[in-house]
Amino acid sequence: MKRRTFLATAAFGFVGACGHSKFRSYSGPEVTQLVVYKGQRRMHLVNGRTALKSYKIALGGNPVGPKQFEGDGKTPEGLYFINRQNPNSAYHLSLGISYPSEEDSARAEALGKKPGSDIFIHGRARQNRGRGRDWTAGCIAVKDREMEEIYSMVRIGTPIFILP
Repeated sequence: MKRRTFLATAAFGFVGACGHSKFRSYSGPEVTQLVVYKGQRRMHLVNGRTALKSYKIALGGNPVGPKQFEGDGKTPEGLYFINRQNPNSAYHLSLGISYPSEEDSARAEALGKKPGSDIFIHGRARQNRGRGRDWTAGCIAVKDREMEEIYSMVRIGTPIFILP
């Protein structure tokens, strides 16, 4: 009986030591905004006027210009907000961006198209490593470990400025 308990405890401890939790804690300054420069492929997490962290990013497969409609492969441009967290994302972890705005929807409808939706900041989910510079359907992608950090730092309601 004692031996089984010891083996079970030892096995659990080994698994725990090898495992990596994707959920981190953060106790630093509040992230008051995110600023994305599509042309530079950079995203900055900002407090006031101070960049707390900066990341290289991947964008939609057709990144130049603002998103106009579903399937155009573009990443939106403009002011949006982080509107949800997805701990069960197919792309490791993700933070939702409030696209489409009313203006985005009207622009797409004027073209006779749907605006699209489900624009996120997300990880690469391992299988997307090495896919090239811009490979998403319009989202903003970072490395999985970076996404863990971003997920812990950014709160729902945080503004995100996505610039050309």
